[in-house]
Amino acid sequence: MDGAHLVSTTNWIGARLEFLTRRLRGFKPDNFIERVNAVSEQHNKPKPVIAFDMLWSAAFKDTAFQDYVDWDYAMLTKNERKTFMTHPLSNHLAVQFNQEGHREIFQDKIDFNRKFDKYLRRAWADIRELDDDQLRAFLEPFDAIIGKVPFSNSGHGVSRYEKSEWQDIAAFRKRLEEAGELLLEEQIQQHVDLAAVCPGTANTTRVTAFFDGKDVHIITMAQKFGRGQVSDQQTFGGFYTMLDLDGHALSRGYDSHDNVYETHPESGASIVDFQLPDVDKLKEMVDEVARVVPEVPYVGWDYVMGPDGPILVEGNWGVGVYENKPSVTGVRHGNRARFRRFMNF
Repeated sequence: MDGAHLVSTTNWIGARLEFLTRRLRGFKPDNFIERVNAVSEQHNKPKPVIAFDMLWSAAFKDTAFQDYVDWDYAMLTKNERKTFMTHPLSNHLAVQFNQEGHREIFQDKIDFNRKFDKYLRRAWADIRELDDDQLRAFLEPFDAIIGKVPFSNSGHGVSRYEKSEWQDIAAFRKRLEEAGELLLEEQIQQHVDLAAVCPGTANTTRVTAFFDGKDVHIITMAQKFGRGQVSDQQTFGGFYTMLDLDGHALSRGYDSHDNVYETHPESGASIVDFQLPDVDKLKEMVDEVARVVPEVPYVGWDYVMGPDGPILVEGNWGVGVYENKPSVTGVRHGNRARFRRFMNF
């Protein structure tokens, strides 16, 4: 592994301690008890046993409480648990490999759009750079537009506006500014195969990739599905299924609220039979995009498959984890081995 990608051991330990401190400060007893009760009921195990195991796993096994719930740790052996990637471990790797001073490109959506404009394949604008006449001209071709807060995540700070809402340009600008939505983007038109599952949401494909300085490695792929809202994140009722590297669904869909989806709740489209279109085109774009900022080699990329190929939505340097869920799939191992294979940790 190229040493230029690594931070010093001292910084690495400091980053881990800082992460643990944030976790302790963010500890919410009510949420913890709620998770313990849910896991105890689902897996028919005593609450004190679950509580101790969950705390032990968080303190010594780099396992977030929600990871414990989502990856069904209560039904797994110690060795099976070791095969799963977790959010704390992913965070440590992101801090280790992704260089400070370059992460900001991925944190500010406007900076990101400037850097990756070639791959966005949609119109966008920073409203601070447009006067009212220019803003009106930008909006004129569209029936709907997406407004985004530049610094936001998990689907927060995203709104969809219809043409009727910007007839008064000055009032619309004020509305956007008050919401902090300084970035406007053309609404993405997705491939018919994705629209057949959920037409009202741009359904994104999460590609977790690592650039080792020579080759780009796709570690995992997951397909997210929305529920007709502006975002497919779980905060908007979305869910996901893992994909194989040929883009085929590996199981039913699931979320972090114990919901399982054989078919999409609104459209009735099969989740287990889903096949992502144009996977070869997606892999080609991933290989190209992942080389743009080589100082940030470990990224969770979000794409939407458009009518004629992939459309880049965003990149996440703090890579969220999408994993197998054993109680849904029947498969009792995760994807950590693939991360180890390519990232050599």
